[in-house]
Amino acid sequence: MRQRVRTTRVRHRGTAVAALVAAAVTASLMAGCSSDSRPSDDGRGETHSRSQEPAPHDPMNAGTVLAVKIDNVRAARPQTGLEAADIVYAEQVEGGLSRLMAVYATRLPEAVGPVRSARESDLELLRQFDEPTLAFSGAQKKLLPLIDRAPLHAKSPESAQSGAYYRGKDKVAPHNLYLRPERLLGTAPGADALTTGFRYGAAPAGGTPEDSRTVRFPAARFTFTWSADRHGWLVSMDGTPTVTTDGKRLASPTVVVQYVQVRESQFHDVLGNNSPYTRTVGSGRAEVLRDGRAFDVEWRRGSASEGTDFTTADGSSVNFAKGQVWVVFAKA
Repeated sequence: MRQRVRTTRVRHRGTAVAALVAAAVTASLMAGCSSDSRPSDDGRGETHSRSQEPAPHDPMNAGTVLAVKIDNVRAARPQTGLEAADIVYAEQVEGGLSRLMAVYATRLPEAVGPVRSARESDLELLRQFDEPTLAFSGAQKKLLPLIDRAPLHAKSPESAQSGAYYRGKDKVAPHNLYLRPERLLGTAPGADALTTGFRYGAAPAGGTPEDSRTVRFPAARFTFTWSADRHGWLVSMDGTPTVTTDGKRLASPTVVVQYVQVRESQFHDVLGNNSPYTRTVGSGRAEVLRDGRAFDVEWRRGSASEGTDFTTADGSSVNFAKGQVWVVFAKA
């Protein structure tokens, strides 16, 4: 199935990939943000989005995963719709804070949010999917041309059809922008759209018993505590239990702590803070948490259009437990 998906992607994406490479080369020649730069929608300044007219529902979105950038500061919690995501990625942003990207394929919740801005790293991360739909609130203005040229369906409030986004009344702006996923995709594309390279099945041999694991960013932290009753890792962020909007504690059967290169990008916010670039192509070490155990593994992603393979020391593929997967990108 995976080979079929990859072959189809190569046929569909040839020109789009070439355009993305060209855009990246052009962007690398640009100087750093000048004094007229504006911040992305990070709660510290203005949001920059496309100025085009709202688009009608695009049937080409059918069959693609939905990736939503989700706010993760304290004022944004509890988030809506996280429990329905197949994958939740956690990445570092300006000031050492964190932001989430939730990926939906097997089911679509009624609402997702709060929705926030995109980052340059998202474009590389999302290349593993076949023309995904990216829902985001805006981006740094010099990043928008790269998003426009990326092989994905970019849907900000200005480019999505009417009614896809709305402002909630439970939080203050900018932490109250929500998405109705069915307005973008219609129906969930199904598990075949999850071309991440993840494998599911029996746990590998070995591992070390693990009760709790904490991953720290400069100004954020994630803690995962094993619950035998829930058969999953209870999620806490910045020392606070992560719950759904109906008060249920979020638990994920599999957590991946993936050690990656985190470097400076060419983009800054209005305060001069650099936007970190999280590189997800390459190789390195990782820890897979499942079934109350921790497994030391190696990860490898040969190119942006490929998924990520996780293997043990002898080269055997590592299976994840069935259900939601959290991937936290920690600095190597």
